[in-house]
Amino acid sequence: MQHPTALNAVVFDWAGTIIDFGSCAPMGAFVRLFEKFDIDLTIAEARGPMGMAKWDHIKALGTLPRIAAQWQGVHGKAFTDADVDHLYEVFTPMSAVAAVEYADFIPGAVETVNAIRARGLKVGSTTGYNREIMAGVTPIAAAGGYVPDNLVCAGDLAAGRPSPLGMYRTFADIGVWPPASVVKVDDTGYGIEEGVNAGTWAVGLSVSGNEMGLSLAEWQALDAAQQDTLRQGATARLKAAGAHYVIDSVADLLPVLDEIELKLKQGAKP
Repeated sequence: MQHPTALNAVVFDWAGTIIDFGSCAPMGAFVRLFEKFDIDLTIAEARGPMGMAKWDHIKALGTLPRIAAQWQGVHGKAFTDADVDHLYEVFTPMSAVAAVEYADFIPGAVETVNAIRARGLKVGSTTGYNREIMAGVTPIAAAGGYVPDNLVCAGDLAAGRPSPLGMYRTFADIGVWPPASVVKVDDTGYGIEEGVNAGTWAVGLSVSGNEMGLSLAEWQALDAAQQDTLRQGATARLKAAGAHYVIDSVADLLPVLDEIELKLKQGAKP
C-alpha cells in the first residue's frame, strides 16, 4: 500500500469537541440518572468513562466499588446487566433533552470545519451518543452550518469505543483510506483510543471537553496560572490515551493539520 502524502479526512467527536463546551450535557444526565435510583454519583465519577457508548458507560459506573456498594445497600442486590438495561431506558430521554439544551457550538468549530472542507478534506463524525439522542442534536447543528459527511452512533456496531469499529465504518461511509490519511479529533481518552486503534492520527482537546469539564464561562473566569495548571493535567491524560497532539479546542486545529501533512510528506506514520 502506498504511503499517503496528504490528509483525506478529519473525523470529529460531538459533545466537548464540536458542541457543548465542557461536555456538560452527558455528565449532568448521568448524575441525575443515578439520583433517580437513590445513588450518589459524583461529577468526577460520572466523567470517568466518558467517550464510551452510554450503555457501557452506565455499566462502568455501576460497577465502581463505591457505587456497587451503594446499589447493594439501597436495592438489596448486586448491580446487573438487567439494571444497566433499565437505567439506559431511563437515561436516553433524559440525555436527549440535555444534549439539545447544551447544543451550542464550541467557539471556532464551524469556522474550522469550513476551512477543512475548503482544503478538500472529508469530514466524518462518531459519538458515544445513540441515534435517539442525536436525533435532536443534528438538526440544531445543521441549522448552524455543521453537517458532517457521516454519523456513527453508539449502538450502530457490535462494539463501541475504544474499539476502532466506528472509525472503520466512517472510512467506508465517506470513502477514505488508508488510516494514516485520517485525523481523529476528540476530547475523551476513549475517543482518542478509537482513533489510535484504527491507525489514524489522534488530536486531543484539553480545554473544551470532558478532561477539563468546565463551561466556557467557568474556564474564562480562571486566571492564566489556574488555566495552565488544569490544561497540563488534561493534556497529560489525553497523551496517556495515545494522542499525538493536544490542543485547547478545535479552533486551534488547522496548524496541527499542516504539521501532520508535513510529516506525511516526510514519510512519517501515526
